[in-house]
Amino acid sequence: MSGVDLSIDGAVATLRLDNPDKLNAFTPDMLAQLDQHCATLERERSVRCVIVAAQPAKAFCAGADIIAWGALSPFDFARHWVRDGHRIFDRLARLSHPTIAAIGAHAFGGGLELATACDIRVMAPRATLALPETQVGIVPGWSGTQRLTRLLPEPVVKEMALFGRRLSAERACALGFAAEVSDDPEATARAMAGKLAGTSPMATEVAKYQIHAAVGEDRSAMIEALGGAMIGASADKAEGVDAFANKRTPEFPGR
Repeated sequence: MSGVDLSIDGAVATLRLDNPDKLNAFTPDMLAQLDQHCATLERERSVRCVIVAAQPAKAFCAGADIIAWGALSPFDFARHWVRDGHRIFDRLARLSHPTIAAIGAHAFGGGLELATACDIRVMAPRATLALPETQVGIVPGWSGTQRLTRLLPEPVVKEMALFGRRLSAERACALGFAAEVSDDPEATARAMAGKLAGTSPMATEVAKYQIHAAVGEDRSAMIEALGGAMIGASADKAEGVDAFANKRTPEFPGR
């Protein structure tokens, strides 16, 4: 049975795709589970880093299970498959925790989009990246033409989406998409996660918000989150809440 498993070991959480018989391709149940796990992780303050990995197979993730969406009506395909998947991947991208994709094998279509939603990517030497959607008569729907184009040069994304070229781990690293090429991507990801132990959790979270705002990743929400955090620590906010609760006119101290 397919799924996305969540495990937490100390300060490191792991989201693991578990559908090896279908090359870890996404099913509707897997999308729903990923959504639920992201909600859980957002409330789990003991976690410092999230690793996204997959059960061993010829692919880290072959994309979306064609059988799962192939029979959908155009309306259901657009609204319940494309939009839901896009929303859930956005939720992963905007987790307050740093995220690392450990890409141990090929990442195609939705699998590449999943990795793109992470902050950092580590790839095995033989892993490749691809956007094969046009070969089955569709187009990328979970940010493959949007978020990916912020991380790779436009001509490279066109090579992949229009001409079907695969991107090797070596080239992905040279272009800055992958942070490292490793024989054991998950072990390397865990070593990277361990380095967060000596950093401030709050500073790490805010730095991620700032970078996201700079590149347009949910910019309005990031700016308002930073503003909300700043005003939330103020004496003015405390005075305003107290005055409201006690039905009196506030006297703001301006600090």
